[in-house]
Amino acid sequence: MEYKILSNGVKMPQLGYGVYQVTKEECERCVLDALKAGYRSIDTAQSYFNEEEVGNAIQKSGISREEIFLTTKVWIEHYGYEASKESVEESMRKLQVDYIDLMLLHQPFADYYGAWRALEDLYEEGKIRAIGISNFYPDRMIDLASFARIKPMVNQIEIHPHNQQIKAKEWNEKYGLQLEAWAPFCEGRGGMFEEAVLEEIGAKYGKTTAQVILRWHIQRGIVVIPKSTHFERMVENFNVFDFTLTQEDMDKIATLDKKESSFFSHYDPNMVEWFVKMVEERKKQHDSSKEKKSW
Repeated sequence: MEYKILSNGVKMPQLGYGVYQVTKEECERCVLDALKAGYRSIDTAQSYFNEEEVGNAIQKSGISREEIFLTTKVWIEHYGYEASKESVEESMRKLQVDYIDLMLLHQPFADYYGAWRALEDLYEEGKIRAIGISNFYPDRMIDLASFARIKPMVNQIEIHPHNQQIKAKEWNEKYGLQLEAWAPFCEGRGGMFEEAVLEEIGAKYGKTTAQVILRWHIQRGIVVIPKSTHFERMVENFNVFDFTLTQEDMDKIATLDKKESSFFSHYDPNMVEWFVKMVEERKKQHDSSKEKKSW
């Protein structure tokens, strides 16, 4: 395993296992499989609704807590100081841990400053070992890094060969943030796994296109959290430390950059409205659930 040292000295595995879109029914088994395959970094989030299953798997694995680097994220509806602090405590209860290795703010909307102050305090209390952000474009990252008491240590954003985030990488490095890639395979969109350049490079090393993509991320200094529900694929994704891409390989992959998101833009007002509506709908569901319980 290769590691990145965060700005506060915390050691973070460069390859982890992500549980986005892993169902509650499959999550416990998948995390146990990932730990069996050798992963020691697990990435979840409040909005994935599988923190409890991740916690169950960690408990059942028999692996000591100190060996596991655990990441989760505060969702928008829990932003603001008090709500954010309470949500982190709830995440710790669900995960069955007394500290979290990395806590991120999941989206750059609503009262993220209040939420950030909560993370700063929890960090200083020793309940979180590192704090960071997710989906913060350079402008909002610079804003927070410049005016917050404690700078973010990690920024988890969309990065893959079709959206290489060269400018974002430069800005985050300037402010001392470690970049982490969600959807490192672009979820296979745009024919990612059939890219001739990647297939050609993979054939040279006896590796799959997925392994080439992960190795490319790692050599760029990016932390990656690929997801799979299949044990054989988990093992394959983990087996990327026995070869090195040449500069020529890296240059060829650079030509695949489309310089735009394959998913959505946080600058798009329609997308911002979509997030707002989702938060409002979930709040209504939560309030309705509380009302039923009171009866």
